[in-house]
Amino acid sequence: MRVAVVGAGVVGLSTTAELLRRGVDVVCHERAGGPMAQRSAGSSRIFRLAHPTPDLVRLAQAAREGFGRWEQASHTAMIAPGGCVISGDQVSGWAAAMAAAGAAHEIVDGRSGRLRLPARRPPSAALVDPSGGVIDVDAVRAHLIEVTSGAVVQNHVYALEDTPTGATVWSSAGTARFDAVLLTAGAGTSPLAAQVGIYTPPALAHHVRFTFPVDPAVSWQCWIDKPSAGLATYQHRSGPGRWAVGGSIDPGQVAWEAGRDAATAASRDAVLRYAREHLAVEPRVVDTLYCVTTPGLADGFEFRRHGAILAVSGENLFKFAPLLGEVLAEACTGGSTPAVADLARR
Repeated sequence: MRVAVVGAGVVGLSTTAELLRRGVDVVCHERAGGPMAQRSAGSSRIFRLAHPTPDLVRLAQAAREGFGRWEQASHTAMIAPGGCVISGDQVSGWAAAMAAAGAAHEIVDGRSGRLRLPARRPPSAALVDPSGGVIDVDAVRAHLIEVTSGAVVQNHVYALEDTPTGATVWSSAGTARFDAVLLTAGAGTSPLAAQVGIYTPPALAHHVRFTFPVDPAVSWQCWIDKPSAGLATYQHRSGPGRWAVGGSIDPGQVAWEAGRDAATAASRDAVLRYAREHLAVEPRVVDTLYCVTTPGLADGFEFRRHGAILAVSGENLFKFAPLLGEVLAEACTGGSTPAVADLARR
């Protein structure tokens, strides 16, 4: 069997690695910038079991086991423990989802010693996910690049055609036929999928994360804060003496039409103002991470198929990458279309 994976982000590489493990002839096409250089860029991500539905909690549990297998294979730790804190109006619902999935958790008062946050004024209550932590993106990237060596090629895929016996891929390297094609191209997925009648959300937006200097000795927990009013944020340690903060900016200011520069400036102003008012960090930006996102999507993912071509879309997928690699490899070789609810019951 011959499979084309379009997009060498963390999901594309994870699937390529699993296909290679199964002995499949696979080519992973990456347009430019190298593996994991677009939505999977940066050095860190939050890992958490905490999610708004029991199914997603169960899938995160399965993904954590997958990270463990990668850690064993690479002899490298990939998730630094420390826990993750969720605060805001969604706490009770997320706690109920974790309880239904059998995931360890605790709701604590804001004055609890269980909280280690950079907040000048701690939240009144919070959900503590003790299994949360920080994903070492550099370690994941190194492992996946090593195990997919030789399968990743720098080609711009610009056209697809579903055929009775597979699919045809047109790229900067020419035309090739495959038994199956997987689209994991991030911002490039929607226009390619549309060519074969697959709908994935086409809208794009700008997102920027900013890093502030802190005392290297701090051991704060990852923190997702979704207040009823004010800036919703996600925050985590991104290296020694570095604290990364991303915020949910006014959609009009980060819409695709606003342009990257204007969106970055608006995001910087909002996050800097938040840091000055609410965080025990030095309000000085020392690093900026830009990526393209799909607005309106929350945690999770979905799969859509037309013949031999399968597309995956979603947001915040990094923490699910080992699981998605296994699921998508199985779908490519078996011709199936996964369903999130079915995956959670496996």
